[in-house]
Amino acid sequence: MTEPPIRVLVVDDELAIRRALRVPFVELGFQVAEATRGEEALHLLRAGVYDVVLLDVNMPGMGGIETLRRIRTFAPRLPVLMLTVRDTEEEKVEALELGADDYVTKPFSTRELLARMRTAVRRVRAPLSPQTAPIKIGEITLDPVKRLVTKRGGTVRLTRKEFGILHCLMSCAGRVVPNAKLLTAVWGADCREEVEYLRTYVNQLRKKIEDDPSVPVYILTDIYVGYRFVDAQTLQDSAADLAIQPKMHETDANPAHTH
Repeated sequence: MTEPPIRVLVVDDELAIRRALRVPFVELGFQVAEATRGEEALHLLRAGVYDVVLLDVNMPGMGGIETLRRIRTFAPRLPVLMLTVRDTEEEKVEALELGADDYVTKPFSTRELLARMRTAVRRVRAPLSPQTAPIKIGEITLDPVKRLVTKRGGTVRLTRKEFGILHCLMSCAGRVVPNAKLLTAVWGADCREEVEYLRTYVNQLRKKIEDDPSVPVYILTDIYVGYRFVDAQTLQDSAADLAIQPKMHETDANPAHTH
């Protein structure tokens, strides 16, 4: 059965950005609405139904962070991706801790933005599964009840802490999990600042589940912010892209960036 079209709300005070996003979205069959300020976005969200919000951080009036805070009071599961010109750790962590699903730094690849949007929408549209159900992504399967991890059917022996990190990341597949959240979930709130400690454990975990730990496929790093376990569909799409890459034209391999 064909999936319903994605209804997206683009919130950005720059007309050029809204136009640049509207064209490819409409061509893909998306239903697009626009807002120039946070106050206008809140009004539209309360009056209509949307599948995803692209929210600029820096806007006159109510900024993106405060708009996100208010969105989460009445739409806790609505996917929200933050758009920002500043690639700062503090801003990203604040947005993620307030419930942002992802963030994209301007200038960004439209192709990358579309992939992240689709990941967020798929996650919400998918039926909720019991927390005790096994999680399978690519060749990795994690069974939270048996506390068992397998790769290609073979058992991967993990320490308790490694299992805790992997469970947290796979449960949030496709989303960045901030360092502080991972540390709190696995070690407790007293260790939320021990980022170097976490980095050591993630490196050990990669050695056990990645084919090449130096070029990770499953556990990706968002520098200074946290870690992201790739979602199943993105992994599948990446494999398909690699298969057709020799046939791609140069213009396809280097998508234009939106400024």
